[in-house]
Amino acid sequence: MTLNDLSQQIEATKAHTLKSLKHFEFSLGKIKKIPADFDLENLELLETYESFTSRFSRLSDIFSKKLLRSLVLKDDPSFKGGFMDILNQAEKLGFISDARKWWEIRSLRNKEAHEYTDEDLRQYFNEIKRQSSFVIQEVSTLIKKI
Repeated sequence: MTLNDLSQQIEATKAHTLKSLKHFEFSLGKIKKIPADFDLENLELLETYESFTSRFSRLSDIFSKKLLRSLVLKDDPSFKGGFMDILNQAEKLGFISDARKWWEIRSLRNKEAHEYTDEDLRQYFNEIKRQSSFVIQEVSTLIKKI
């Protein structure tokens, strides 16, 4: 991939990230209106939370797996490494503030596919809600830089 191709990919991914961020912030606004102890049998509220978690996952994936990876490769086209290596390099280059925190977010995102008891599900929703401000801040800061 040429540097020009990579620059075009970064611009396209940046636009995709911004769109995903907008959708995530919309869902966050909706779930902030729902009490934390809502009845998990309320299918409408459950659907709202599931949309929120799905958008969290999508945003974190686009940002960490696509945008950060492309930016790291632009800095060093011969860079080889796994996901944690990309996060560490992105932190070193100043694209993110905390690689370990992004690793935790990735782990949280991976939990989405598992089955939960009601209490586990409630904790999962609350943890994603708690991490939301960090994700929004990190994504917004980087988007302004590039």
